[in-house]
Amino acid sequence: MSEIQEIVQHQKSLFRAGKTMTYTYRIHQLQKLKQMLERYEPRIYESLHKDLNKSSYEVLTTELGYLQQEINYAIKHLREWMQPKKVKTPTSHKGAKSLIYKQPYGVVLIISPWNYPLHLAIAPLIGAIAAGNTAVIKPSELTPYTSELIEEMIEETFEKKYLTVIQGDQEISQALLDQPFDYIFFTGSVPVGKIVMEKASQQLIPVTLELGGKSPCIVDHDAKLEYAARRIVWGKFLNAGQTCVAPDYLLVHQNVKEKLVQHLQKEIEKMYSPNPMESDEFTKIVNERHFDRLMAYLEEGNILYGGKSDRDNRLMNPTLMDAVDWDSKMMKDEIFGPILPILTYQELEEVYDHIEHSRNPLALYYFSENERKQEWITRNISFGGGCINDTVMHLGTNQLPFGGIGSSGIGKYHGKYSFDTFTHEKSVLKQTTAFDLAFRYPNSKVGRKILKKLFK
Repeated sequence: MSEIQEIVQHQKSLFRAGKTMTYTYRIHQLQKLKQMLERYEPRIYESLHKDLNKSSYEVLTTELGYLQQEINYAIKHLREWMQPKKVKTPTSHKGAKSLIYKQPYGVVLIISPWNYPLHLAIAPLIGAIAAGNTAVIKPSELTPYTSELIEEMIEETFEKKYLTVIQGDQEISQALLDQPFDYIFFTGSVPVGKIVMEKASQQLIPVTLELGGKSPCIVDHDAKLEYAARRIVWGKFLNAGQTCVAPDYLLVHQNVKEKLVQHLQKEIEKMYSPNPMESDEFTKIVNERHFDRLMAYLEEGNILYGGKSDRDNRLMNPTLMDAVDWDSKMMKDEIFGPILPILTYQELEEVYDHIEHSRNPLALYYFSENERKQEWITRNISFGGGCINDTVMHLGTNQLPFGGIGSSGIGKYHGKYSFDTFTHEKSVLKQTTAFDLAFRYPNSKVGRKILKKLFK
């Protein structure tokens, strides 16, 4: 038996023993997770800076701060979430009670990406723990310092037969996907998501896939351009654009394009200085392969602003481009970097045709003061989630589910939705033995008449 098989079997044994089923056990593990993040906080800042040059501001706002909120929310509401839910019972079932019990799946596999290496490993883990599962975490090999720290933190804090971190490359991921997990939670690219889903289907393992896509940002002629520019620059260039819900491209009403570009330039310089590469506050591109991919995009259009880069340090300044079209490589792939192409439109209905080139984006952002048009965009275009007059901020509320649709993902999480994702809702009908309704049985003389009346 391989080490991976042994780990999975030990976790299955712990789960079958019923240890994770109680409220006391789960709340204790969530508290330990919270204390773990507090204890290792200085090293978390250090590892994320080493891997991605992340500033302390970005680590706090996009990694640690979010996780602390999620854990606190789960601790506060866990007892309520775990309770069986009583639902109505139809008249035809007189004397019975209908209940929904919350059953954990068992042993879950969490595969996390490199762009938010702490956040996207621990956020689903919060839901898995709250729901009563054990978990194996596979962090990204592209952020080695953070992955090493995650393994150390989990190993020092939890029993290995409860939570385990397994590091490695694609070969290790393949070996993990061959194991009989009870649930798989994957965050990453669409091509790898297809592989995960295919492997899971061979064992009929349920999955959540948090993928990506080309998320549009639409700016209408009546938008407040100063606010729009500030919020777009923040959402796009956060983490150097390496965010699954970053605005991938702008669709700007042609009457306000020039003014918007001017505002965008001003906001970039306010937030990051005229040359962000000279500061130690701008995130670097994760590796040379991704850096070269982004550099090739700069050849596909007209650079309006930015475009400077430093290959040795894998840094690229925020860049605005136009004169691009849907036949370019840049517009066929998710950009995942600090390049923002700008396209224009005249009538709002044209937006639909643009988005059809890359359907079902993970996010959509629309800037306008017109509520009727806001409603038209929200109702008529398919996307995972998004904002009106803002970007990215929908991720920051644990009252909203986060997830994609179609090619941008399957399933959802955050807040209670994380608990629900890792929980099977088990339906149970408790029947009375105080009496028996004879009309339900085939030998009842009046049964057919009574049933027909009940069903109507």
